[in-house]
Amino acid sequence: MESEIKNFYKNKNIFLTGASGFLGRMIVEKLLRSTEVNRIYVLLRPKRGKEIQERICEWKTDPVFALLLNSKPNAMERIVAIAGDCQFADLGISASDCELLKRHVELVIHSAATLSFENPLHLALDINTRATRYMVQLAKEMPHLVAFVYVSTAVSNCVIQHITERFYPEHLNCSADKVLALREMLDAKLFNSFAPGLVDKFPNTYTYTKALAEQVVQTEADDLPICIFRPGAIVATNKEPVSGWIDNIYGPIVIVYGIFLGILRIVRVNLKANCYIVPVDGCANLILASAWRTATERRQKFRVKSAPIIYNYVPSNENMMFNGDLKRFTEEKYDVYPSTKAIWHPIAHTTQIWWVYKLATIFYHLLPGYAIDLVLRMQGQKPKMIRIYDKIHKNMDMFKNFMIKSWSFETLNTDRLWASMSAADQQLFEFDVKSLDWSSYFDRLLYGIRIYLSKEEPTEESFERGRRKARRFLVLHRLLQFLLCCLAFFLVRWILNLFL
Repeated sequence: MESEIKNFYKNKNIFLTGASGFLGRMIVEKLLRSTEVNRIYVLLRPKRGKEIQERICEWKTDPVFALLLNSKPNAMERIVAIAGDCQFADLGISASDCELLKRHVELVIHSAATLSFENPLHLALDINTRATRYMVQLAKEMPHLVAFVYVSTAVSNCVIQHITERFYPEHLNCSADKVLALREMLDAKLFNSFAPGLVDKFPNTYTYTKALAEQVVQTEADDLPICIFRPGAIVATNKEPVSGWIDNIYGPIVIVYGIFLGILRIVRVNLKANCYIVPVDGCANLILASAWRTATERRQKFRVKSAPIIYNYVPSNENMMFNGDLKRFTEEKYDVYPSTKAIWHPIAHTTQIWWVYKLATIFYHLLPGYAIDLVLRMQGQKPKMIRIYDKIHKNMDMFKNFMIKSWSFETLNTDRLWASMSAADQQLFEFDVKSLDWSSYFDRLLYGIRIYLSKEEPTEESFERGRRKARRFLVLHRLLQFLLCCLAFFLVRWILNLFL
């Protein structure tokens, strides 16, 4: 059976922002490997003294592009770099490049964003909201545009408990256009002084500015063939192009990675709360499928204005992941791909109580950390454990709301999109999380963490060294547990003797 989606992308010219990010590279790879696109224009900024073309050349050594380049060695010749930066009011795109995009682009995917929860409001607003408005304005000047996908986030409306596939402007205490106008009037320092009142009940500037960006789409883009994609926490690939590919330690992966290396031993988390992780290849496939659907539906409606369709992409109620599963799978499956870089047996205690967590970090993290750093200093090495724990604790504090609370989502539009696809398209652009086997997925995730984050060799000799180390740490862990139990017994006995 022929693939309708593959045919849709044939000879298309696409403009992609956020191409250098985790999701962005996955979209580029999928387009080049599975479709016959004509050009992919990618917005990039010079970084660390490297020109944008140099950055694209570096992708040739990225594991995610290995399969593509083996089958299509010249595939990256279809990538055209556009110099720009989402921090600038006009994205820093030159006038000539703007004209190039207007003349040729038929499909826009806007995935660029700053994901930090700690950015000052002016920076988060510039990149997440103002850049989205500019992309919408630019798209309106593209006469050949057939689809526009805005990549939002599942937590853009986390101020409510049940999130459906609709807009929620009522939870903003000031409209997006007024906030953007205020930003233009004031310098960064003065504007940021209004942050507490503007952000209000949103937990951070990231979720707030992504909610504002959605309102920009709602109010300024209803005449465009546009849709919104709201993914959960994006983690390692499930199947393609390689299983387990991941390149960032972010969100829930902080917990998995910390437990995997035996570093994280106390976590403030609600084990019964839903865990909204989704594989990055599923995200890329859904984005490409939603663009196809958006173009098809607009064509059928003869370009009549209609509200943008929103696609929530999170684990379904029929196949839900919980934070407890995240912890359990990591501990139970450690023996499958044990790390040679682990510092202890992988086990983590959990609590939801803030003061218990803070007290426990002293005994589980800080005291062992200082002890390890002391040994490293005595060996003439640079101390590192306290620095690592500082980063871990900082990440845990940033994500505390999302590790304790639980939300429910409606995914009717996503389900309808999947049902509308042919069997060939469902196989080529798979994103159905209802059928995802989470247990086997974690095998692939932990393998990816070992190979791509820990940078360990995927050889049997390396795995065997990891197993030997794991067995040794298990013995030491049990011995420590025994000694602590003995100490507790004698302490209780001594206290009782004082009063008897």
